[in-house]
Amino acid sequence: MNITSLSSSLPHVQPHWVTVFARVGLTAKGIVYCLVGIMAFMAAFEIGGKSVADTGKAGIFQFILHQPFGKILLGLVAIGLLCFAIWRFIEAFLDTEHKGTNAKGIGRCIGYAFSGVVYLGLAYYAATAALGKSNGQSGSENTQQTLVHQLLEKPFGQWLVGALALGIIFLGIYQIYRAYSGEYLKKIQANRLRPNVQKLLLRAGKIGYTARGIVWSIIGFLFLKAALHANSSEAGGTQNAFSFLENANYGSILLGAVALGLTSYGIFMFVRAKCEVISTNN
Repeated sequence: MNITSLSSSLPHVQPHWVTVFARVGLTAKGIVYCLVGIMAFMAAFEIGGKSVADTGKAGIFQFILHQPFGKILLGLVAIGLLCFAIWRFIEAFLDTEHKGTNAKGIGRCIGYAFSGVVYLGLAYYAATAALGKSNGQSGSENTQQTLVHQLLEKPFGQWLVGALALGIIFLGIYQIYRAYSGEYLKKIQANRLRPNVQKLLLRAGKIGYTARGIVWSIIGFLFLKAALHANSSEAGGTQNAFSFLENANYGSILLGAVALGLTSYGIFMFVRAKCEVISTNN
């Protein structure tokens, strides 16, 4: 697929709307990550009767629904997540980040498109929950296991799942690299932050990307176990990664630390929404 030729056939997107979609989307993503982090922290120390089961997307969206004007709030979150997905598709197919048509550039654009698909799914799930049409947790928390089960049924299925696992682990390690290389700050206009909070909020990004990398790496490890044992039930997503941490030695402390890190990541999404330079021209 030639991304350049595809982007030339698409209608021109007004730069203003690209910026609006990006900032609204990043804000919605920040809200979701803050809630995931808070719920995971509560689960780690059994606060308010919360458990790891409440940290999945069904649990997070149900928490929003139970707040005053919950349906309206969740509807706004769904719109925000849809905006984020659209922004990712714009980045992927219009190459607004100017990644180019070499292998690395195409790989980044594919990554943007994959992110768009993921957040489009989250937006749809949030919208159906807001409209009261969600089927609950059934079918929502086992997406990864269903995917692995389908792959295992293919020729060389274990190799396919293993390759996917290594890819997820690589993404996790890359998140940690972004944190400690400072790459996550590359497009942030830090001067738009008040000096007294600038250092604190930028540090939140480093902690947040590290925590996210740890979670992704654990998810990849779970996929790798599923590949090695040809057992789809061993795969899982964020909720399963939290369970893995909780069941380790000093599990509550580990899960609590990662939970605080994910909350920091959510806070940094608000910083990105305010301060990131959004590329709008292809």
